[in-house]
Amino acid sequence: MTTRRRRRVMAQMNVVPYIDVMMVLLVIFMVTAPMMTPGVVNLPSVARSRQVPQEPLQVTIHADGRLDVRDVSHGAEDQSVGMTDLADLVRSRQADHPDQPVVIAADKNVRYDVVMKVMSLLQQNQVQRIGLLTVPEQHHP
Repeated sequence: MTTRRRRRVMAQMNVVPYIDVMMVLLVIFMVTAPMMTPGVVNLPSVARSRQVPQEPLQVTIHADGRLDVRDVSHGAEDQSVGMTDLADLVRSRQADHPDQPVVIAADKNVRYDVVMKVMSLLQQNQVQRIGLLTVPEQHHP
């Protein structure tokens, strides 16, 4: 009795040529991509505003909790205020210029919640533009 083995036909596809083609295409794209120039977009122009940008109102929070307000457009003097008077002062200064920005300059030792209380107070009094004043870090060689 001879047993014959049945041979199974295995359907295999040789993918090596496809990989070679993909590698060639990848190299072509990598070489030509930096040579392509991006399209130039011509943006529309608008007339410049004749209004001079408004100087910001600066609220300074000192390490001991004192608040000072400086309005450069009305003189560069610091005016000491309490938390309750801050809203009235800012509201009176912004009556003429409602888009005047307010920047908060807080000492780095001031607690975060004090700064947030000042920001919240200003937002509750409809101050639209509030920012934080920082000093760029000095890098030593």
